[in-house]
Amino acid sequence: MWVAASARSNDVTSGRKTTILSSGEDEMAITMRDVAEMAAVSIKTVSNVINDHPNIKPETRSRVLSAIEDLGYQPNLSARGLRSGRTGVISLIIPDLKNAYFAELADAVMTAASKRGQAVIIEQSGGERERELQILRGPRMRMVDGVLYSVLGLEQEDADLINIPTPIVLLGERIFNGPADHVTMQNVEASQAATEHLLELGCTRLLALGAHPGEVIGSAGLRLEGYRRALNRASVPYREELTVDVQTWHRADGAQAMRRVLGSGLAFDGVVAFNDSLALGAMSVMQDAGLKVPDDVAIIGFDDIDETRYSLPALSTVDPGRQEIAETAVRMLLERINGAAAGLAPREFESSFKVIARGSSGRVPVKVPHS
Repeated sequence: MWVAASARSNDVTSGRKTTILSSGEDEMAITMRDVAEMAAVSIKTVSNVINDHPNIKPETRSRVLSAIEDLGYQPNLSARGLRSGRTGVISLIIPDLKNAYFAELADAVMTAASKRGQAVIIEQSGGERERELQILRGPRMRMVDGVLYSVLGLEQEDADLINIPTPIVLLGERIFNGPADHVTMQNVEASQAATEHLLELGCTRLLALGAHPGEVIGSAGLRLEGYRRALNRASVPYREELTVDVQTWHRADGAQAMRRVLGSGLAFDGVVAFNDSLALGAMSVMQDAGLKVPDDVAIIGFDDIDETRYSLPALSTVDPGRQEIAETAVRMLLERINGAAAGLAPREFESSFKVIARGSSGRVPVKVPHS
């Protein structure tokens, strides 16, 4: 499935004329000259902005991009590709748009790319190894200038398989120190901070919801490691029975896992869910069972998806730096495409994070400084 990032409103209005674009009609197409006139720059400058030329003053770039947006200008990607060898299109490969994190990441990538005059094609891999390889080796790679690839199906030992001619930036936690730039989040540290948040509230029997059996490298494995580190620092013993395995990280998985836990009679007073969807599913089941959140059980998620602000109670979570990930990944990819990073070894970048305390975990007790 492909989703184009360049779809626009049908009614595009400028100060000089109005263009109606609908069902095959293109009666008065906006041109690069129109953009240049509105931005008070040359056509060459507009072309440089569209092609992300590095030597453009920020105020000039902003003015041109604003004119492009106001006019609804659509670059002729075919002609542009013939002239420059570039299409102005990048690809984003993600596992699943049904997962709210990836949907919001895609939105952030599209916004970051649009600021730089780039369009985005989104392809879903389903997290399947063969599908990921098929996309990377397929003929559509010739249609894009570069790839942002959120790895899920491939593993660390597959690093050599992503060494392709097209510039690529890896996202996610499956392949580290590979042949391409890599942008990820601080999974271990962020999960540790989330766990410490509930420990500070007095919770001592914390479910780790979202584990994948045997996984070490990957979001689940790394977040479990952060959970265990927090317990160790607080001198709280790790209990295997409190680690709850799931198949995938959707709301239904969190709900199903919580039903199993409640049915087993296992005692717990807090939940560290490895993503927000799991947390929301689990919280719904707990409330249906008569448990009060956070009075009976405190819960925290991970990802800070938009929905967490509107659950009842609002879900505490970890903001893993999604916006920073998108901005950095797009910038690094364009540096590879434009040659600005030529000769540089593959780069590793970890985003910053913060714990966001909301109603599902109550308030953290005020810490009194030691005298």
